[in-house]
Amino acid sequence: MTARTYGQFCGLARALEIIGERWSLLVIRDLVLGPKRFDELQQGLPKIPMSILSTRLNELERHGVVQRRVLSQLDAGVVYELTEYGNDLDQIVLQLGLWGARSLGDPTADDLFTLDSAVLSLYTTFQPDAARGVHCAFEMHYGGEMVVHAVVEDGALTAGEGPHPDPDLVIEPRGPVMLKLLNGEMDAASALTSGAVAVKGDPEKLELFTRMFHIPSAPAKSEGLVTH
Repeated sequence: MTARTYGQFCGLARALEIIGERWSLLVIRDLVLGPKRFDELQQGLPKIPMSILSTRLNELERHGVVQRRVLSQLDAGVVYELTEYGNDLDQIVLQLGLWGARSLGDPTADDLFTLDSAVLSLYTTFQPDAARGVHCAFEMHYGGEMVVHAVVEDGALTAGEGPHPDPDLVIEPRGPVMLKLLNGEMDAASALTSGAVAVKGDPEKLELFTRMFHIPSAPAKSEGLVTH
């Protein structure tokens, strides 16, 4: 099959030829946090047909973005992982995710929020300058089943799935309120007073959390023809 091209001698055009096909960037997103088996990728992308997932992985492998590796454990199997070239996309993926988050609205009933998305949202929205001198551990519970943690150490973030052994604050949003906290639509005090968020630990640390994890507002949309 002949690869589709834009016919442009341009780095951006070439990048889109490699990762611009539907689902490709979401496959890369789900590999940013580490290697995954084919069925694990399917679980995170339940709406992608198996044949399309296989095609996208083959394309990304052909371009040197993804590689397959055989596990050495007893249950030896094949995982997909980003190559060194593919790993260069991690900050690009985070920046693009933050850019898109500025236009997010309330989720629909069909929208899926995965464990990987929860972890990556922490890296995406993290504001290092606001975290200088801070040493704090947070634990977030989504829907009672999904748990992630974030450890801030003087402007650096380490986030992952599962609980933290000794969190300074446990955050339990009631419904899809976390986006409103991160984009400033709801402040920490209002979230606590209204019961939109429950916490365990020092409640004042929720305000600190919203300063260190933040989605800047998008510029106002212009109406009609812009003139100067």
